[in-house]
Amino acid sequence: MAIVQVSRITNRKGLADNLPQLAGAELGWATDTRRLYIGNGTLQDGAPVVGNTEVLTEFSNVLELGGAYIYQGAAAGYTVQTGSAPGTSVSQSLQSWMDQWASVTDFGAVGDGSTDDTDAINRALYQLFCREVNPQIRRSLFFPAGQYRVTGTIIVPSYARLYGEGAESSMIVLDSGSGDSYCVRYGDSLQQYGANIGNNGATPPVSIEIASMGFASAKTCDIALIQDANFCTFNDVAFEGPLTTANLTSDVENISCLRFDSTSGLITNNITFRRCRFGGTTWAVNTVNQLKGVTITESTFDTLYQGVLLGDPSPVNGGPSGFRIVNSVFDNIYLEGIKIIAGTSLNASGYNIFFDVGNHFNGYTSPVTSIIDFDNSNNISIGDLFQRTPQYAITYPCINLNNTASIAFEGAGQIKQGTYVRETGQRQSLTNNVTTQTVFTMDSVSTRAFRVDYTIVRDTATRTGTYTVVASTDGTGGTLTTNDTGYQNTSTGVTFTVTETGSLVTFAYSTTNTGLTGILHYSITHLA
Repeated sequence: MAIVQVSRITNRKGLADNLPQLAGAELGWATDTRRLYIGNGTLQDGAPVVGNTEVLTEFSNVLELGGAYIYQGAAAGYTVQTGSAPGTSVSQSLQSWMDQWASVTDFGAVGDGSTDDTDAINRALYQLFCREVNPQIRRSLFFPAGQYRVTGTIIVPSYARLYGEGAESSMIVLDSGSGDSYCVRYGDSLQQYGANIGNNGATPPVSIEIASMGFASAKTCDIALIQDANFCTFNDVAFEGPLTTANLTSDVENISCLRFDSTSGLITNNITFRRCRFGGTTWAVNTVNQLKGVTITESTFDTLYQGVLLGDPSPVNGGPSGFRIVNSVFDNIYLEGIKIIAGTSLNASGYNIFFDVGNHFNGYTSPVTSIIDFDNSNNISIGDLFQRTPQYAITYPCINLNNTASIAFEGAGQIKQGTYVRETGQRQSLTNNVTTQTVFTMDSVSTRAFRVDYTIVRDTATRTGTYTVVASTDGTGGTLTTNDTGYQNTSTGVTFTVTETGSLVTFAYSTTNTGLTGILHYSITHLA
């Protein structure tokens, strides 16, 4: 560029609001904002427009000045057409492009585990989702990896979407607070909560999404309250309390990962938890309130007093219904994994796996309670699997229907329909020339009578029939009653015997010496 004129550069200084039109090449310094400007000059001088141009300094807002971001898509090997026709590319400023997302750190949250981030997080949620009704203000709120210490409840309003960098990486941790505070609870579109939900024309909690982060509490309080909500999801979220197996041998702490609440006009419905973790509290879920649809799937329940408790001590407005726990894992749970109290129905457990549950943390060989307990009709367990084997499920069955008209398919072992129980077929080898070999035992306290459908095959000899047993009146076996009816092609040399000692009824066999072993196929049926 040829220098056609050398002029003396003049300069001015003052407040940014008072910046005048500068002469060509004249500098202007805004003392309050510490930003520098230079005059463009006139059109006759060759300036494209009359005005002032900012000279970049460390105090310049680069995003504000960047006026032309155009998506190129260079990785595709060509320039992407972003407009309606070639040459009409869509352009936006860097500021508007980056404002499509928001980080909680933009609002002052630190996530260092010591700074109190309560106000910053709640302010971010209010500014992004509550301040205006225009949906365009809503931005997903990102939580970079860190531990966000809070001293009060985080109120998540309608339409909010929160996401982090993993359930163990982006954690909100409540380490103090008073009374009935929660780590997190739902609010309406004005961030109102509790009895105020829906006031002032606000929209009750709806369309809330939380993903890839965790909520924890260092104090003994509930982790989350889901109230008056519809169509909300949690994906890959951890709910962690402060309790360990040492203080989970009773319900005295009375805290839960999840509580639910509904009012008559706002019934919580369509809430989904997927790949979530629950632990360190008395219960993973405890609610008596009316619900119409909650699904927990592909999740883990670990280190709890009880897993899911519905309707205790008494359901409100019919209590929870449509509650489904499926494809999940239960372990290290002091009492029942799932317990549904009388008056609560239309709930389901399916395809879950239960390890050390209902054993007082002592393993499946030391059962103390049932693992699933339904105390009301019209609930179902299907496809659930249990580490507790039939040998240890005599006194405390894996699934207890309490004589209700619920249905259970107990792993690969039993089908239960109300008071009717039918075990799947079993197979046992019959040793040659043996005296009194036990086949199975039954608890006469819970099962006063049962029927054994059987088939014996010993070489070519076959017998099939039904063996009926009625326990004695006093537990000594003195009035034990049995009856064997069946048909055979020839004698199998197998004899059944039944004895009773205390509350245990033992079904056994003996065989003659034919030099041949046999096979016993049998199934047990009884009415609880």
